[in-house]
Amino acid sequence: MPSISPAELEARLRLHVLPELGPRRLHKLLSAFPDASSALSAPASAWRSLGLPASCAEARRSPAIRERAADSLAWLEAPGHHLLMWDDPAYPGLLEELPDAPPLLFIEGDSGLLERPQLAMVGSRRASRPGLDNATAFARSLARGGFVITSGLALGIDGAAHQGALDVGGKTIAVLGTGLQCLYPRRHLGLAARIVEGGGALVSELPLDCPPQAANFPRRNRIISGLSLGVLVVEASPSSGSLITARLAAEQGREVYAIPGSIHHPGARGCHQLIRQGAALVESVEDVLQALRGWQLTPVTAEAQRSELTHPLIAQLHAAPMSSEALAGAVNQPLSHILAELTELEIEGLVACENGRWSACAG
Repeated sequence: MPSISPAELEARLRLHVLPELGPRRLHKLLSAFPDASSALSAPASAWRSLGLPASCAEARRSPAIRERAADSLAWLEAPGHHLLMWDDPAYPGLLEELPDAPPLLFIEGDSGLLERPQLAMVGSRRASRPGLDNATAFARSLARGGFVITSGLALGIDGAAHQGALDVGGKTIAVLGTGLQCLYPRRHLGLAARIVEGGGALVSELPLDCPPQAANFPRRNRIISGLSLGVLVVEASPSSGSLITARLAAEQGREVYAIPGSIHHPGARGCHQLIRQGAALVESVEDVLQALRGWQLTPVTAEAQRSELTHPLIAQLHAAPMSSEALAGAVNQPLSHILAELTELEIEGLVACENGRWSACAG
């Protein structure tokens, strides 16, 4: 943190938890006064002249606001807990470019990761098995290449992307739509712990005690894209929040990538929409690595790529799930031979069968 007095730090934390004082309003307030302490002690009329809601000025001296700031100070004393502020030299440069950049970021884990080259991966919470496998495989390869995988800790594609990075000892950042003391979804508490233990980071601009609120999840998407060089949308419906992240990324001047899917799968339509709008079509991790070659820290060897894609059955299943009979017809092989091959691939964990249809798994 920058060298500021304890009183100034406490004043900033009090301002941060005031109702209806979002990033833009807080920046406006702080630019009108020499420091947060001055803003906090200014008369209510000064706040009104800046167009700030009366609820902000009225709440600033309440015991509840003081208590929440004190709780934040206590949280910061624990190992691995950090606070990055807008005037900190370590504040991420890419994020700083945003007009609504978060004034404060709470971080659990390695705060230095926020300045490392990052690739955001997002997608549907109700992802298909092939979509989850793609997210895992792409995250593994990108993490091997030295990219930090950034996502939102949500169920579905987000979780698979985080886990894929962890599988190969890579680093991953989870940007939350809640405070760091109110992790959501609860099913990912274990994943969040593994991210920190694996040298990654949990990040939130929200007060530590902020519970899940629907409006905060689209809001955090600008941070996911803002931290990253580009955003890869793995699988998404046209109404998916992932398309919000992709739109924000384009507005921020970031690259947008999308993986196409079957025209019969609703979860592919959002990606197809993005591709029509100019997103780069991605068929392999090399498509992403080629575009970000100058940022790549570690070359990805051919052996590190998904060599199982060379198997003709797996190549077919990555296009779309199929029955064993359809596979036999697609590769022009006897059904008995196909069934034997599928059994071996299933034992190796490379394919799975669900409701009579086979799909490829992440290798």
